[in-house]
Amino acid sequence: MKKFVLFCALSVLILSCKSKSATATKLDSKTQVAMKGNWTVTSVTYPNSNVIKVTSFDLADSKCFVGSTWKFISNNNKGNFSLNSPSCTAYSTPITWFINKDGQFVMKILDAAKAKKVKDGYVLRVANVTDNSFQLIDQIDVVGKATDVVYQFNRN
Repeated sequence: MKKFVLFCALSVLILSCKSKSATATKLDSKTQVAMKGNWTVTSVTYPNSNVIKVTSFDLADSKCFVGSTWKFISNNNKGNFSLNSPSCTAYSTPITWFINKDGQFVMKILDAAKAKKVKDGYVLRVANVTDNSFQLIDQIDVVGKATDVVYQFNRN
C-alpha cells in the first residue's frame, strides 16, 4: 500500500511539473487564415537599436530582414521567406509555421543546410493582427534584461 501511495504522489508531482510546450497547444486557425498571403517586413525595431546588434533566426543581422518578403499558406502551414536587402547576403528558405491559441507564432526553417542546427524552431509572439498588417515579437536577452524585437509585417 505504501508503494502505491508513493507511486501516486510521484505521478502527480511529475505531471504537475510538466512544462507547457508551444507546440502542445491547439491552433488558432482564425489568426492563421488572417495571416495567409504575401507580406513584407517594413521595419525591425528594438530599444537601443544603435547600440546592440541582433542576429535574427540565427541567419543575419535583424536589419537585413527589413524589406524581406514572406509567404504564409494557412491550409498546410507551409511558406517561405526571402532576404533581399542590397546591403546583405541574399537568402531564401522554405518554412513551416503555425499559431497556437496562446498567440505564439511557431516557425521552423526547412533549409537543408540549417536543419541540423535548427531542431526546435523559433517561437515569437503575434500582435496587432489586422487585414493589412501584424507584428511578430521576439524576446531576447540583452545584458540580463528581456528586450523585445518587433518585426512589422505589411500585406503586399
